Amino acid sequence: MSAAGPDRFPYRLIATDLDGTLLRPDETVSARTRAALAAATAAGAAHIVVTGRAVPWTRPILDDLGYRGLAVCGQGAQVYHAGERRLLTSVTLDRQIAGLALAKIEAEVGPLLLAASRDGLDGEVLVGPGYRVHDGPLPYQPVRDPADLWSAPLNKIYIQHPRLSDDELAEAAQQAAGGLVGVTMAGEGIVEILPLGLTKATGLSLAARRLGLKAADTIAFGDMPNDIPMFAWASRGVAMANAHEDLKAVADEVTLSDEEDGIAVVLERLLG
Repeated sequence: MSAAGPDRFPYRLIATDLDGTLLRPDETVSARTRAALAAATAAGAAHIVVTGRAVPWTRPILDDLGYRGLAVCGQGAQVYHAGERRLLTSVTLDRQIAGLALAKIEAEVGPLLLAASRDGLDGEVLVGPGYRVHDGPLPYQPVRDPADLWSAPLNKIYIQHPRLSDDELAEAAQQAAGGLVGVTMAGEGIVEILPLGLTKATGLSLAARRLGLKAADTIAFGDMPNDIPMFAWASRGVAMANAHEDLKAVADEVTLSDEEDGIAVVLERLLG
């Protein structure tokens, strides 16, 4: 890292979510945002991607960016070294506890629709009967028997409900099982069950420590409630204009949307 970095750019670490933040709706990163990140890193800042996506769903984006550093994936469960293509840390969900948590949630709201993210560099996303998958390029594997979801170590379980909204489901799940597992909302139709205490802030703090950096060095960008712990950890949190209202409520600043290069707008201003 350049010794001149702290004088030329006020933060030594830039943490960016992917979907709805760094990525535009077509899953690309604009030339303007790429240029702003390149200028900030040239000025001495490190850039870390912090995403709810597990490594297999993150790696194509990192490859397209020519990204060689650390990435925090799987909602903080995985710290991945993109240059070396290896996992540095990985946290899995206790399947017995997760099963108990789901039983408690279903006792309150009725049957859930389930999907699961398997651990590892090539872990599949398994989708159970009835679970609604968004259109797009992300690969997944349908399974007919829900028991197959539990047959290998998992990063997380995705839950949906046939009637409840995402906010309602996340609140009900937290009330019913928040003492057993973590519950977060990562996007439209994406409510997740995680290991208790695991957040993006967990993984980001581990990655930052490996770089010799701290929360006070960090500016973070995000768009969904799963970014709230990252904003609480970082020195400054910047929400996108398209962000969930819960994240905007705790942000230090609201920038333009992902479609309008909101990250670049902030970085360009800080670069002067």
